[in-house]
Amino acid sequence: MAGTIDMQLMRYINLFARITRVPTTKCFVYNNQIVFGVPKAQVSIAIGKGAVNVKKLNSILGKKIRVVAMPGVDTFSNEEIGKFVEAVVSPVEFNKIEVRENSIVINAGRQNKAALIGRGRQREKELSEVLKNFFKITKLRIV
Repeated sequence: MAGTIDMQLMRYINLFARITRVPTTKCFVYNNQIVFGVPKAQVSIAIGKGAVNVKKLNSILGKKIRVVAMPGVDTFSNEEIGKFVEAVVSPVEFNKIEVRENSIVINAGRQNKAALIGRGRQREKELSEVLKNFFKITKLRIV
């Protein structure tokens, strides 16, 4: 379901599992943040009481850490994909998201559109890669 995991991401996943005691295989970098995808039932365990696990990972790695809920295995609906995208791009907000078979259209205002695309289309490329690896979505359009 996911793309290949390089050695750096494997180190992040191992460290995450050791500190939080929550196993995951979903890890990616978006907007200079390391994002870990865990099952919905284990998000609070992974974050820890008072966000102690996230703070510990943040101090060890020196990067911002985000923990998001991954949709269920092979049963993800359009609504779940929309919630996942919203959690990944947060605090940037968008008006509407349309999920079709192999494409997503995100409707955002002018300022938020610029934040979603990023300089040199960097954030758009990162989000497109994540959607392709986890949900087999090949086209991303930000309007």
